[in-house]
Amino acid sequence: MTKKAEINNKNNIDTTVKAPIVEALKTAYENPTYQFHIPGHTKGKAVFKEFRKLIGDKALSLDTTDEFDNLGTLHPATGPIKEAQELAAEAFGAKKTFFLLNGSTAGNLAIAMALTKKGQKIIVNRNCHRSVLTGLMISGAEPVWVCPTRIDDWSIWGNIEAWQIEELLEKDKDISMVWVTNPTYEGVVSDIKSISAVCKKYNVPLIVDEAHGCLWNFNKHLPETALKLGADAVVHSLHKTGGSMSQTSMLHISKDSCLDEKSVEKALKLLHTTSPSLLLLASLDAARANLQTANGLRQIDRAVSNAKYLRKRLDEIPNLHQLKSDFGYKTDVTKVFIKIDGLSGKRLESILEIDFGIEVESASDIGVLILCNLGNKRSDFKYLADALEKIASENHKDIYYLEKRKHMPMLEPKIIMSLREAYYAEKETIKKEDAIGRISAEVVAECPPGISILLPGELITEEHLPYLNDYQTLDVVKKGQ
Repeated sequence: MTKKAEINNKNNIDTTVKAPIVEALKTAYENPTYQFHIPGHTKGKAVFKEFRKLIGDKALSLDTTDEFDNLGTLHPATGPIKEAQELAAEAFGAKKTFFLLNGSTAGNLAIAMALTKKGQKIIVNRNCHRSVLTGLMISGAEPVWVCPTRIDDWSIWGNIEAWQIEELLEKDKDISMVWVTNPTYEGVVSDIKSISAVCKKYNVPLIVDEAHGCLWNFNKHLPETALKLGADAVVHSLHKTGGSMSQTSMLHISKDSCLDEKSVEKALKLLHTTSPSLLLLASLDAARANLQTANGLRQIDRAVSNAKYLRKRLDEIPNLHQLKSDFGYKTDVTKVFIKIDGLSGKRLESILEIDFGIEVESASDIGVLILCNLGNKRSDFKYLADALEKIASENHKDIYYLEKRKHMPMLEPKIIMSLREAYYAEKETIKKEDAIGRISAEVVAECPPGISILLPGELITEEHLPYLNDYQTLDVVKKGQ
């Protein structure tokens, strides 16, 4: 399966592209054995017939776990799995790369477990993913909040400024780590290079949740990856935009990082299943390999080209607006956030899906997010642009505003108790209307984008209610705690 491909990435290096897990899985498939081990469906023979028809005998035959058929192990990494992780580290520019089988969530949890401890202060952006909060709840570390720029016209969080990080570090000498999300869910990009310089000045490590930026190292038209801008550790969700199967991600330790990678590895061993799916691991290996082939690089170029085509078409549609870097901040061109006058994002999403068979990444009260993916064709975007043009020219009724519903939490948390204290405190479940003035005992965060509306220890106020329409009750800290 090994083949040569010309790599047209930022380094213009010729290389031999290998996919060791894929190769080992292929060898195992071509040399079947009598199976007396897990998984119990025995290569699909004991699977519900309709499901087997749906996904095929071959996929079920390949559904196995590590330790068998010379496939290697995940913890500790051996054989093809170890080789695949080393190739990924080389491709992304890292010292060490770990494959993740519970999404970037597993990476964020491992970072918190391995590198933070009870009472430690960590700078965290307000729009972090809920998994960062979960990790800090496990470790007992305390977030020191940095609120990114608000982009009020779009009801979203924007970029983080380096001066905000420096101001917090200067004010509190006990802060020992900076953990930021870049890009935002909608594609807004922060100046990680400047933030990294500040972190180095104060001698604190920088962790970047770059879940939505896994393609950046492979195309000059996309932003620079944090691995090249001074971050100590970076998380990538390959399943989001990189072409791997759902729930697969990578955690990278940078080349000049001083973090304890062994501790991270031990934490991942605790968090991962002891029966990792070789199909999922192979999909990570295959996604990395594809991004290094001439064909994969053409796919990224096509995604960027399609995004530029779509943006040009959108600029020509009256009553339609798009979020873009012209507004004074940088964005990832492949993430297109739009709104149409007179329509909520949820109403627009509904029209696209019901009338045109178009599914978007997400919708808020303001607009919808469109991802320009590797697998999309130009004709997909022509159809999408034509549909949006038709919708923008018609008079669609929208009663959504009557619900007074909001989706992107834009509130600064008022912290009364620590995350861990509140989460493990004695709780009671009450009606949300009665929860005003009480202390939250749970993480409330809708996915996507997984940004918390409420977190344990936060004071619940009337301002939270528009974000909680789908909730009848809330868990709060019992009085007297």
